[in-house]
Parts: sequence; structure tokens; C-alpha cells
Amino acid sequence: MEWASKLMVFCAICLSFTLDASRETKEQSKGAKGKKRGSAKAKVQHLKAQESSPDPVLRVNPEASTDYTLVEDYERSIHEMVSQLRNSSESLESKCQVNLRLWMSNKRSLSPWAYRINHDAARIPANIPEAHCLCAGCINPFTMQEDRTMVSIPIHSKIPVRRLLCEPSNPSRKKKKRCRKEYKTVMETIAVGCTCIF
Repeated sequence: MEWASKLMVFCAICLSFTLDASRETKEQSKGAKGKKRGSAKAKVQHLKAQESSPDPVLRVNPEASTDYTLVEDYERSIHEMVSQLRNSSESLESKCQVNLRLWMSNKRSLSPWAYRINHDAARIPANIPEAHCLCAGCINPFTMQEDRTMVSIPIHSKIPVRRLLCEPSNPSRKKKKRCRKEYKTVMETIAVGCTCIF
């Protein structure tokens, strides 16, 4: 008889553990559903903030897919950036200083940079904005002055471009070699910003 009471106690303990485990599983699944809804809501809020950002680097197009970009859209965005660069007075303000009143990320960095137009006629797009560092050192956040114990270096990224491949039309001719208009997509390294190193 003693074993029967021990068996009943053991079954009761197992049943209580099973009920607790099923409650925890339900709460976790409810929490996961809430997190999924919350993360989607946070993503929408993040996209709205980026959409209305005054910084053109942070601005996004919410109608465009975040997974990929069409070549035409990509080249159009580069052309727009080059046009903005040509129309701006940024080249006049190329000093080694931080401007916290501006929302442009390149002017708020402790390693500020400006953009130059990288031109190559044998490439599509022919003009690409490229970053160059304004300071040899970095801006000390406490004094807001240049500190030469640190160094500003460019950050490079590879971007897709179409490059003109030059092939001689007839190698037996001794006249000028002509190029056939044939473009191939290649990856080109471009400076996109600057950062500090010790």
C-alpha cells in the first residue's frame, strides 16, 4: 500500500510539472507573436524616420524593395548625388571641423569628410561621388579640436559599375586601335566615408 501512495504523489508531481511547462510554452508563444508584431511595428517606425530624415545618406525609398535595387534606380541615385554635389557649396566648407547643427552624417563625424566627383569616361556611371577625409587626425570630442594622436582614414566599399572593355577590331592594322562599345559589370573600390584609428 505504501508504494501506491508514493506512486500517486509521483504522478501528481509529474502532472504539475507538465501543466507548468504547457503554460510556459503558451506564454512564450504569445510573447513571440507579440515580439513579431512589435518588431514589424518598430521596422515601420524606423522606415518612417529614415524616409523623413534630412540626411540624404540615411534617407530611404519605402516603395523600393530592401532586398535588391534595379540597375536603373541605382545609376539614377548616383546621378542625383552627383547633381546635388555640384549644386552644393560643400567644397567651400572643406575644413577639419565638426558641425553638430547639420544633419549630414559626414559633417557630424569625429572624422569628417567631404565628397569629390570621381570621373572616368570608360565607366557607367562616369561620375561617382567619392569621400575624402578633411582631417589628418580626428576631432577630440571634449575639445572639438583636431587631435593628431589619432588618424582619419577612408572607408572603402566595392560598388558595381559597368566598364568599357577595349578590344582591337583588327590586330593586323597599324592604325589606331578602336574599341568596341562593350560594357562589363565589375566591382570598383570607392571611398564612402572616413573613420578614426589610433
